[in-house]
This record gives sequence, C-alpha cells and structure tokens, in this order.
Amino acid sequence: MKEMKSIKRAVSIAVVMAVLVLTFAGCQSKKEEKGGSEAAGDMKVAFVCNGTLGDKSFFDSAAEGIYRMEKELGVEIKIIEAGFDKTKWQPALEDTSDSDYDVIIVGTWEMQEPLEAVAPLYPDKKYIIFDTEMDYSSGDYDNVFSISYKYNEESFLAGALAAMVTTSDMPLANGESTIGFIGGIDSPVINDYLVGYVEGAKYVNENIKVVYSYVGDFSNSTKGKEMAMAQFDNNEADIVFAAAGQAGLGAIDAAKESQKYVIGVDGDQALIFEDTDTEKANKILTSAVSNVGNSLFTAVESAVKGELEWGTGVSTGIADGTAELVDNKYYQELVKEEFRDQIVEITEKIKNGEIQVSSAIGMEKDELDKLLDSVQ
Repeated sequence: MKEMKSIKRAVSIAVVMAVLVLTFAGCQSKKEEKGGSEAAGDMKVAFVCNGTLGDKSFFDSAAEGIYRMEKELGVEIKIIEAGFDKTKWQPALEDTSDSDYDVIIVGTWEMQEPLEAVAPLYPDKKYIIFDTEMDYSSGDYDNVFSISYKYNEESFLAGALAAMVTTSDMPLANGESTIGFIGGIDSPVINDYLVGYVEGAKYVNENIKVVYSYVGDFSNSTKGKEMAMAQFDNNEADIVFAAAGQAGLGAIDAAKESQKYVIGVDGDQALIFEDTDTEKANKILTSAVSNVGNSLFTAVESAVKGELEWGTGVSTGIADGTAELVDNKYYQELVKEEFRDQIVEITEKIKNGEIQVSSAIGMEKDELDKLLDSVQ
C-alpha cells in the first residue's frame, strides 16, 4: 500500500513538472513569436532636443518619429526640449542618462560633441544620434548608433526645381535668372544643402545666379525673414530655399509678404499651414525632406528586435527613399507637369548613380569657394 502511494506521489510530481516545463516552453515560444514586442513594452526612449518643437521642420519631423514609436511599438517615450542655450545641452543629456531611459536620442550635428563626452560614461545606456556621422575610431562609442542624411541629394532636387520654375530676369546679373538660399549657420552640414542646391540649379541652367546668406543660428525667424526679404527685393530672386530650422519660417513669412515663393525643408511645411494660413501654404512650392522621423522609427524598431548594430552608423539618401521633394497638392498645382516629370527623371538618375552630387562634408574650402563663385 505504501509502495502504491509512493508511486502515485512520484507520478503526480512528474506530471506537475511536465506541465511547468510545457508552460515555460510555451511562454518562451510566445515571446519569440512576438519578435521582441515584450521588450518594446519595457523599453523607455527619450529624445533630448537641442532646441524646441514648433520649427515645422527638423525637430518636428524627429518628434513625429518618436510619437510613432509610442503608438506602433508600444515604447514609453519622453521629449525633453533643452532650448537653444548650448550650455544647457550636455547637462540635459547627462540628467537624462542618469534616469532610467534605455535609449536616448539626440540630434543635430551640434550634439555630437556633448554625446562624445557623455556616452562613454554610461556604457549601459544606448544612444542614437541623427544628422551626423560619429567618428568611432576616436573613442569608445560602442553604445552609439549614428544616422546621417545626404542633404546634398534632396537639395539638388530643390535647386533643379528652383531653376526650372524661376521667372526672374535680373539686370544686375546680366539678364540671368536668380534664386536664393538661406542657411542657419555656415557649417559643413548646412553647406551640404547649399552645394546640392547650387549643383542642381546649374544642372538645369549653367548660367543661373544663386544668392545665399546665413542667419547665424536656427532660431531667429525675424532675421530669417529680413534675409529672405533682401533676396526677394534687392537681389530680385523669386524663389528662396531656406535650410535654417525655425529661423527658416521667416522666409515663408517673407514669401507671403513679397508674393514670391519658397521651398520648405525637413517637413511638409505647406500642409502645416494650410489650415491656419492658406496664403502662406500657397507660397511653398514643395519641401525637401530627409524623413528624419522615419529613420528614427526604423532604428528603434531594429533596437526592439535586437537587430540594431550599435557602434556603427548609416548614411541615407535618395536610393534609400529618405530624401525627396514632397509631392502634395500645392506641388501639383504650382509646378508644371513637365517640370515635375523632369524632377522624377533627375531623381532616378541620382538613384542609379548617373548623377553624382558633390558633398560639402569633407570638401576643401577652396573647392567650395570655387563652386559658389561660379553662381555669383
């Protein structure tokens, strides 16, 4: 009788153990089937913005990607607006690193130096920086993933379009057409926009003139407007491309006031204004965009799946579908079909390598000066 009870007890224990094993295996299987979605639910992502939202371009585009992560990946997010005071950027990054965020996103290229100082101090944290290429050989950045954009390619399209649609005929430029460019600051990244813009314009019209100026920052929209007004009125340009963040919004104000046109940047700026100021929206031919938000979403999605290669970087452009001119109703209405078709052809030529666009990144000053002198 005792032997029978012992046998029953042993069988019961074996059954329980088998159930536990099967249950555990089932949980593991479900976890694997989710492809990391459980990890996504636990992941916390912070975006330290070295400026403020509301620029209707670069930072807002990044924020769209952050909000999309929350909605589609289920990650917990936070956006920290550090403002335009550069002395506050590194402390804000350090404070965020001291907290319990798993992935910390920063951009623009101006955040590279603060990140280089902070990232090695927090080896257990992961960082994504966009708008620059990290020099991984210069330090221990195995926890950093960088994303850079081929601004020269999207701005090549902007320059080509501007040269196509301009009707300016400047006496001061010996009868040649003139277009304008406003940059945030004189830097390799902003000059990458300028180089592409100039080469795109010259691709369409070798004799075109390009006037350009720099605001000196990315926040002074009043100065951005003044510079655009000067290009519209004094230089008689009728189209201005502004790569100047929030300062570039002033160029849109100037276009409305002068009844001229602008090409937006980083976000679909015409759609942003169509409900609040239709006249302003109708002065934006299109916008040259890098789809920043999409690139950040893709990176975090890969991190959630455990597939992101930390300690490396990517550079994306037209061939990757991250650089383009926005094709919206304003573009359709304001730009002739033959010009839109030409932009499609030029896009394809850049994609297949038939057109090679120069980059200001790493370009010698003499070479840059020579190119800019050719359109004066």
